[in-house]
Amino acid sequence: MRLCIMRNTEGRTTVQPHDSITPKSNITAPETLYIYMKWTDRIHHVKIILVVAAVLIAVASLVVSDSLVRELKAEERNKMEVWAEAMRSLNTADETTDLNLVLKVINENNTIPVIVTDAHGNVQTFRNLEISGKSLEDSLDEAGTMGQRLLDEGKAIRITLDENAKDGYINVCYDDSVMLRRLAAYPYIQLGVVMLFVVVAIFALLTSKRAEQNKVWVGLSKETAHQLGTPISSLMAWVEILKETYPKDTLIPEMDKDMKRLELIADRFSKIGSLPEPVPTSLTEVMDHVIEYMDRRTSQKVKFIKNFPESDINVKINASLFEWVIENLCKNAVDAMEGDGTIMLSINQNTEKTIIEVADTGKGIRKKDLRNVFRPGFTTKKRGWGLGLSLAKRIVEEYHKGRIFVKSSEPGRGTTFRIELRK
Repeated sequence: MRLCIMRNTEGRTTVQPHDSITPKSNITAPETLYIYMKWTDRIHHVKIILVVAAVLIAVASLVVSDSLVRELKAEERNKMEVWAEAMRSLNTADETTDLNLVLKVINENNTIPVIVTDAHGNVQTFRNLEISGKSLEDSLDEAGTMGQRLLDEGKAIRITLDENAKDGYINVCYDDSVMLRRLAAYPYIQLGVVMLFVVVAIFALLTSKRAEQNKVWVGLSKETAHQLGTPISSLMAWVEILKETYPKDTLIPEMDKDMKRLELIADRFSKIGSLPEPVPTSLTEVMDHVIEYMDRRTSQKVKFIKNFPESDINVKINASLFEWVIENLCKNAVDAMEGDGTIMLSINQNTEKTIIEVADTGKGIRKKDLRNVFRPGFTTKKRGWGLGLSLAKRIVEEYHKGRIFVKSSEPGRGTTFRIELRK
């Protein structure tokens, strides 16, 4: 039977059955968490698939383009060998030589940059070059410099004109055509476009994931607050009955404290589903309240040490939610120490931010787990949902615009969590 508290006109409290129970939603809190975990895993797999697909496309594009570039380079060299032969024929021609075919070969080269130099490096002619010289002499000097560079790079064909003369040859220096250079650069441009697509796709997925995460948090929190609300009301009614029936019982006030604690927890869950407004609050009082609560509910082998400044520090926080963050860190510390050790809570302040640290002497966190400690559902405990630290991160970073992270952790020696709040 469920009960509700009623007050009459004389101010006397009465308790009556309460049958008007709000219907439950179709999806329970554990099911909501399970759906969120499946969604998170799916997003992770999609990101991996996108990255792998991008890498495969890029590698395939580079291989195909490199093959085409090699073939075109070989073809252009063959063309330049023919062109060089045409230049040799032109230089050794006499009055009876038919130069129609030679001139046709030479004039049909409209794409491949070419520079012809003699044995002393003097430019005889050039074609298809972008020369910025203002005069013929400047153009020849610039072409000579380019020809020497191509000669050093091995992009030249030597044509012998007179075998008896030491300097009886010319060098036909050539560079890659514009088309070949574009084709060589194309795969890198394509790679950039593919990577841009992957980045945009991942950003869209993360944005969608974040929106879905917010919906899950709100739904989970409201569902939890709703599920707690009705039994808490009934328990409050029973406490009122016990107060009136056994007014001198010393245990009833303690039960009342626990009831208020349950009310506070339900209130916290309801605030997670909304956007609470931070107000200036004494951080020292908040921390003292958490230490007092935890000290009464943990083993005597667990020692709490305070390292607070003498002067009080006021920060803009939601006290109820921020207490929850510190409680979660302390509970994790107690679990890590297995009920025996020391927890040090520190508060420091500089010109830009307020720093809170919670350090324990527990078993520490493995390096491979550090990146996952704030991920919803991640836990190393046999029992638990793995939501404590993810809730703490959400409260600190989204509601208080701060930062929470693992400052240090060493297996066998302990872990230190740090919270930074902007002033």
